[in-house]
Amino acid sequence: MADNVVVALDVGGTGIKCALVDATGRVHHSERHATGRERGPDAVVATVLEIAEGLARTAVSAGLRPEAVGVVVPGVLDETAGMAVWSANLGFREVPLRELISRRLGLPVALGHDVRAGGLAEARLGAGRGFRHVLFVPIGTGIAAAHVVDGRVLAGAHGAAGELGHVVVRADGPPCDCGLRGCLEALASAAAVARRYAERAGSAGSAGSADRTLGADQVAALAAAGDPIAGAVWRDTINALADGLLTGLALFDPEAVVVGGGLAEAGEALLTPLGAALRARLTFHREPVLVRAALGDEAGCLGAGLIAQDALDQETP
Repeated sequence: MADNVVVALDVGGTGIKCALVDATGRVHHSERHATGRERGPDAVVATVLEIAEGLARTAVSAGLRPEAVGVVVPGVLDETAGMAVWSANLGFREVPLRELISRRLGLPVALGHDVRAGGLAEARLGAGRGFRHVLFVPIGTGIAAAHVVDGRVLAGAHGAAGELGHVVVRADGPPCDCGLRGCLEALASAAAVARRYAERAGSAGSAGSADRTLGADQVAALAAAGDPIAGAVWRDTINALADGLLTGLALFDPEAVVVGGGLAEAGEALLTPLGAALRARLTFHREPVLVRAALGDEAGCLGAGLIAQDALDQETP
């Protein structure tokens, strides 16, 4: 008897991570493809459909039975209607992804948000296992959050819950792409860390800062090695993150905070000072367990598999 699997796709602005996943979370086959967003949103949709169809064929040829499809994308979604309402990264505007994929493959389709799917995977399969209340905070080009309770991610009334990156932590801070000033994302995302280091190193004009296009993980390494400019940028980053997470604790009261994304690659250089800074700010709050994400960039794809499996389970009488 063939094993049942779901087709899982995590569609990002640069790449598409996809897999065939069974009900236990085991990956039977995985692939990566370029998104090709420079070709326009219609071409991206066509690519998604081709990849999903190809994965279903791969499943059958391997003796597996594809039961459903889970696809996650960034941006604003109407998960009930299966609509990708708006995505700056992909150029999507009112794209009925669920209907398009279901019509192409003849399978039920679940559509979800990439960050919430990643949080779901970390809570059920990754660093958040064993905790009932998990706050997943990926810190990459931007900053977001997913609140997972008893293995169920909460999206909010309009699908916009968890925008922790747009909590204002410095009223006089730099402008944010959302239109406000001093948002956490504008101060402490990996992109912001790299940008602020480049600005300060350029102003200092020191020989030791000749390479001013460093990534956030490299800035963290320089800070640990005693570079004064990197050290100042890193301290500002830690303090901004601690202020943002404090708001997250007040709102969600999680048992565990799982930190992911590119900035988490700094490991203990991030978690140790961040834990200390957060601890120093606690009053009535209960201190959460602060851990690094375990699933890396596979979290979104695994989460896509989970939402597809959940949709199947809900259909089972």
